[in-house]
Amino acid sequence: MQKKLTFIFHPLGDQAVVIELGKDINEETQRKVQLVTSFLDRNMESWIIEYIPAFTTVTVFYDPVEVISKFRGISKLPYDIVCIQLKKLLEKMSSSEVTLQRTVEIPVCYGGEMGPDLPFVAKHNGLSEEEMIRIHSAGDYTVFMIGFAPGFPFIGGMSEKIATPRRDSPRLKIPPRTVGIAGKQTGVYPIETPGGWQLIGRTPVELFRPEDEPPTLLRAGDKIKFIPISIEEYKRLGGD
Repeated sequence: MQKKLTFIFHPLGDQAVVIELGKDINEETQRKVQLVTSFLDRNMESWIIEYIPAFTTVTVFYDPVEVISKFRGISKLPYDIVCIQLKKLLEKMSSSEVTLQRTVEIPVCYGGEMGPDLPFVAKHNGLSEEEMIRIHSAGDYTVFMIGFAPGFPFIGGMSEKIATPRRDSPRLKIPPRTVGIAGKQTGVYPIETPGGWQLIGRTPVELFRPEDEPPTLLRAGDKIKFIPISIEEYKRLGGD
């Protein structure tokens, strides 16, 4: 017997519904988020404007005028109608459905001017810089969500051996493609932006290109493999 997906609806203003799929940020909840987003991709309704996946939720934005027009016979508020219709849609979906996963390799030049916080992160965890690089690049990572800045991946699965708090004082400018650590997460700044993560390296790979379709290299659900490279390789691969 196929197991049905469990979910809870919450209102967000008068034009959005938050579908809560779990309380904890982990692989299981992330998989549910991917199941729902993949299912909505294949079953878009005229009243759905867009949907946004996050760590444990998917937020569905809807057109209340279209909802009222399409479901004239239902004397309920647009939010209630949307919840009814979403429930009908999602109940068609099985939690055993499979979503396609990609593995993306990201070369990283660790330390030096590329990763000025590497010495601090290593010392904080009682490791040498070489051990720090080995552990970070050996991780089995998953992109949990894209947010904060265009194309910024929040990546889970990092070893607790290298977990490090954010900086007390955020930097005003972080160079594009810089790899960082914050708590038990790692990520890559795709564009120049302020930020408080500990910076440990940089990749020559562009994560955000607005002229491309899609403009972001990574998407939620991707598996990530960090590959250590030298400064010479970094420059050869197009790094500045």
